[in-house]
Amino acid sequence: MAPAVYSHGHHSSVVAAHAARTVANSAAYLSPLVEPGMRILDVGCGPGSISIDLARRVGDRGRVVGIDMSAEVVETARAAAAQAGVSNVEFLVGDAYDPPGERYDVVHAHQVLQHLGDPVAALAAWRAAGDLVAARDVVYSATVIHPLTPPLARWRELVVALQAANGGDGDAGARLKAWARAAGFASVETDVETWCFESPAGRAFWGGQWAERALHSAFADGTERHGLADASEREAIAAAWSAWADDDDGWMAMLHGWILARG
Repeated sequence: MAPAVYSHGHHSSVVAAHAARTVANSAAYLSPLVEPGMRILDVGCGPGSISIDLARRVGDRGRVVGIDMSAEVVETARAAAAQAGVSNVEFLVGDAYDPPGERYDVVHAHQVLQHLGDPVAALAAWRAAGDLVAARDVVYSATVIHPLTPPLARWRELVVALQAANGGDGDAGARLKAWARAAGFASVETDVETWCFESPAGRAFWGGQWAERALHSAFADGTERHGLADASEREAIAAAWSAWADDDDGWMAMLHGWILARG
């Protein structure tokens, strides 16, 4: 299978941002279908916040297994589950193309397919492992930012370009339906969800993390390695995100496509 190249990496700023994800803010489309007693596989679980939330929802009779390719972030997820006192979730180092060998009621993946070189093969593997596949991914090129200063417009371009250079797809959310049909699913329900950051807290969260990520995360390393941006351009992007976070007029929305695929 085509290898997964994770464009965001696991810098502390990235992991902290991902740990803020919940079912409510990142998988609301799936929430009505989660029932007590379900067995759920969470592919690309990261620091485990969504997995732990799902585990609470399936209750003691249910079970959630979270897998991620990073042993370091799996340990972070295990620590988070222990701290939360949630015992019906298990975190394993795993491969998105090769789910653990059991049957699940739901295979869930949030922001995973955009990083995979062969998303159709991954979806086919998830189809074999679960009765329902639920996946959500961003459409980066549709991100709306105000004020859209030149460095922030360049950030949007670079995120898409870096994903492509790493063999992924920054607009994966727009392709989920097509990929699921190619993977052989009989039924594919699809729609969109959004993130919007405009409050002081929301701007501080998004702008603050990206001011750091632009300089220190795999975004910095990747854009340098692929010749997409130099240090001065990344510094301008970091400064622009800080300025945006401080701007009371600041507003942004990110479009995410999702699928519920069966059969």
